[in-house]
Amino acid sequence: MDLHSLTNTPGAKHRRKRLGRGMASGKGKTSGKGHKGQMARKGHKHKLAFEGGQMPLIRRLPKRGFKNPARVEFIGVNLMNLAQFEDGATVDPEAMRKAGLANGNADGIKILARGEIDKKLTVRAQAFSANAKAKIEAAGGVCEVV
Repeated sequence: MDLHSLTNTPGAKHRRKRLGRGMASGKGKTSGKGHKGQMARKGHKHKLAFEGGQMPLIRRLPKRGFKNPARVEFIGVNLMNLAQFEDGATVDPEAMRKAGLANGNADGIKILARGEIDKKLTVRAQAFSANAKAKIEAAGGVCEVV
């Protein structure tokens, strides 16, 4: 396929509708705007959700739930992912980000207990689940809260 052989799909291009060109055109006189009213006027504008003065849908719906502005969000990293580090290594948040285990914006990293670990690691993170902490310490490792 070459650029010179490309064509539009039939019906994809339309001729511009010419308004106000006489009564016989079908779009003369009011040019499809009807008689009077806000939308018939020159320079008519209204807000995106404006419903003609009726209470807009977004304001009619009830507000639900609560979003805590002081919440702390963690990126979860499972124990099975820590197996890629060498025995006796110190695994800190920078090392996890370098390894691609904790990408994205969050307040910290939490180590979760999914999977097994058999290496003696010193793991530094903002939080640990109870099971993850037990598994790391059972393997001879150390958990440090940063």
